[in-house]
Amino acid sequence: MAMAVGDSVRRILERGVAEGAFPGAYAVVGTRAGIIAEYGAGQLDQNDPTRPTNRTVWDLASLTKVIGTTSAMLQLVGSGRVALDTPVVRYLPEWRAPGAERVTVRHLLTHAAGLPAWRALYKEAGDRSEAVRQVFATSPDTLPGMRMVYSDLGFILLGQLVERVSTESLDAYDVRHVFAPLGMQETRYLPPASWRARTAPTEVDPWRNRHLRGEVHDENAAMLGGVSGHAGLFSTAHDLARFARMYLNGGVLDGVRVFDSSTVATFTRAQQPALSHRALGWETPNTRNSAGSQLSPSAFGHTGFTGTSIWMDPERDLFVLLLTNRVNPTRQSTGIGGIRTALADAVAKALAPAAGAGR
Repeated sequence: MAMAVGDSVRRILERGVAEGAFPGAYAVVGTRAGIIAEYGAGQLDQNDPTRPTNRTVWDLASLTKVIGTTSAMLQLVGSGRVALDTPVVRYLPEWRAPGAERVTVRHLLTHAAGLPAWRALYKEAGDRSEAVRQVFATSPDTLPGMRMVYSDLGFILLGQLVERVSTESLDAYDVRHVFAPLGMQETRYLPPASWRARTAPTEVDPWRNRHLRGEVHDENAAMLGGVSGHAGLFSTAHDLARFARMYLNGGVLDGVRVFDSSTVATFTRAQQPALSHRALGWETPNTRNSAGSQLSPSAFGHTGFTGTSIWMDPERDLFVLLLTNRVNPTRQSTGIGGIRTALADAVAKALAPAAGAGR
């Protein structure tokens, strides 16, 4: 069975390289107990023939929202320091934009705050403090709880909330309370120069006029100093496999508990199924997203703009991790969507005899 999974992973990743979906990729499939199959395909860059390994460093893009920010929020909620249905302005009183007082923490985590999806902070602001002020000046344009609009701005606010409640910077909080306890020594914001050679380059960036390698691809995260609630994390397949196994174990790995199991259950369950498939930070399968069509209703996951994705399925005891640099050399490459769903479906089908029946 492991051979069938490995064959499926290899076939799909090699197809992605051949079709130009990405220069390089690394995928890991596993359970709470360990890894079933992993494979690296392609190369890091047109000018760097290095084949990706489980120690290749990738720009996670919006996986930051769930690996970094949601992890911190899960801990703060689990310990009672943050309440999901409390207005955000109780924690961030400087968010004084009209309508902000109606937005709760749950609204932000489910992308139901009514906030715009995005604004070009990197063009509007000259430095981090000004960019943060621009976010605090942003009003909801819809009543909270009425619709789901995936919003980077909401997660920038959540990053600010983590810092305010914990009195630690977001990057320091995540390292101290999540990554270090899990042995994730290669997961951090602002990766050191010593990691650059094994970091997958991303885009030839028209704003910064250079090929990005080891600095965050997301322009707003760059304006925010490389540390933000919506983007900025870098990591390896080795570390993220440990993170996924911890979630499948209900918040504990190798005897170290980082999350409360009941809070994990709350955060990974769709909150308002009539409104959207969003859990708290996470998304859940809806037959149209990167989960594909075979994972169980209890699955949860997320994607990142640079070509990253992670899905975990407690019912099947399965995780599927895909790390690519599909924005290299340009973000116009769009083949990643088909590869994500093909990988999830192929893995689930290969494991079907041993796992619970899919949907």
